[in-house]
Amino acid sequence: MRQLMFSIAALLAAGSASAGVGCESLARLTLPHTTITLAQSVAPGAFAPAKPFSLAPPGPGPYKDLPAFCRVAVESRPTEGSLIKFEVWLPFGGWNGKFLAVGNGGYSGEIWYPAMSEPLSRGYATASTDTGHEGGVDDASFALGHPEKWIDFAYRAAHEMTVTAKAIVHAYYSADAKRAYWSGCSTGGRQGLMEAQRYPADFDGIIAGAPANYMTRLSAQSVWMAQALHEKPGSFIPATKLPALHAAVLKACDAGDGVADGVLEDPTRCSFDPQSLACAGADAPTCLTADQVEAVRKIFSPLRNPRTQEILYPGLLPGSEAGWGAGVGPVKLQPSPLISGIFRYVLFKDPNWDYKSLNFDEDMTRADHGEAALTNAISPDLKAFFARGGKLIQYHGWADPGISPLNSINYYQSVAKASGGAGALADEYRLFMVPGMDHCRGGDGTDHFDAITALEQWVEQKKAPDQILASRTRNGKVDRTRPLCPYPKLAAYKGAGSTDEPASFVCRTP
Repeated sequence: MRQLMFSIAALLAAGSASAGVGCESLARLTLPHTTITLAQSVAPGAFAPAKPFSLAPPGPGPYKDLPAFCRVAVESRPTEGSLIKFEVWLPFGGWNGKFLAVGNGGYSGEIWYPAMSEPLSRGYATASTDTGHEGGVDDASFALGHPEKWIDFAYRAAHEMTVTAKAIVHAYYSADAKRAYWSGCSTGGRQGLMEAQRYPADFDGIIAGAPANYMTRLSAQSVWMAQALHEKPGSFIPATKLPALHAAVLKACDAGDGVADGVLEDPTRCSFDPQSLACAGADAPTCLTADQVEAVRKIFSPLRNPRTQEILYPGLLPGSEAGWGAGVGPVKLQPSPLISGIFRYVLFKDPNWDYKSLNFDEDMTRADHGEAALTNAISPDLKAFFARGGKLIQYHGWADPGISPLNSINYYQSVAKASGGAGALADEYRLFMVPGMDHCRGGDGTDHFDAITALEQWVEQKKAPDQILASRTRNGKVDRTRPLCPYPKLAAYKGAGSTDEPASFVCRTP
């Protein structure tokens, strides 16, 4: 500790951080099991990553409008076999005095530069990690023979990044960040919940979107869907049939919430029978064969233990069909590696493992109680996080085709039960379900909303979010704005006014 404080003090003497002076001096900062490999001043709009971000389209992306900042690249080796890389970005001017870390997606083994752009532009010091390995969002092969890297991915990388980034912020600005926030979706949502559960002192507020926090069960449910689609030669549902299936769901249920607007306000209230789309004659893109009808029923149904009939994981919900092609429909012979990776490389440690062989009784017991379960962030005990004044905003798209929205509701209810009921939880944790939204973003719903400001106001001004305004953009223009309501409330149409305007809706408990 004395060495750390001495290093920070010496660094602060090098110059004024507020003007960007002293950025390069951060390279001399000494921190435990950490090497700073780059400390570089970046001019406005000049940032260019060494290689394109794997999920971003080509071009300048969000970087051309970035303000000037100090870019710090870090390597952390907390244990033998562990190498965690991350970056910390520090705005030269206009720092808001706060720190916001961003999460990853899938098995992503890269720093999420695009996600860092928004908080930097808003005046935050920000950070992102590669989770301790290099690789794509659907590649879990890094875990085979590398148990420390699996631990890094599960929880250690985010925590190491956070602790070290805070020290770098202090060194650069000669002050601690007044507040620390986390924002992430999917794996990033899981990381946020993991932080609240394992390291409750890391953050004052957390945004956890569509969290993949029950990794073993989520992966099993995805494998089960893949099995259902390949159970018989005619079970597979090609992407060409998904529009007709989605249209049939909307025809059956869209108007049930009082507004026929192309989205389901609460798909749990939708009673859709895929038999209604059964082919009366020859197979066609507008109908389902008998085997496909059965496959749809299985996808909408929860995964159960075949011996005990215990529900292991909820199924997808009506309204999500348009997105099935991303994870369910495009590959006829094998499911996405994202689906099978945890079993292939962690549970069975066999790159040639066949997804059709997964046993949902014995194999799931092994998965839930072994190394694979290190990624599960399912503890309902958030009391230490809440005791520090921590606030949690969780959101999930009702039309998510990758992670069942019911997973978020199940977790919220488990925390409510452990905390004395949903009423007692209202001052600490709110869940917002987003009608029509796909996985994290996209879909036909209002998928753009400012959860960061809502979290700031909650933490800093004690103003709990009774609703969050969300918008939808079509052809570059906002064409719909609606309120998102804290679960279990729904946005109910008042019966008058435009259904594309938020004033026409009120948050109401059904």
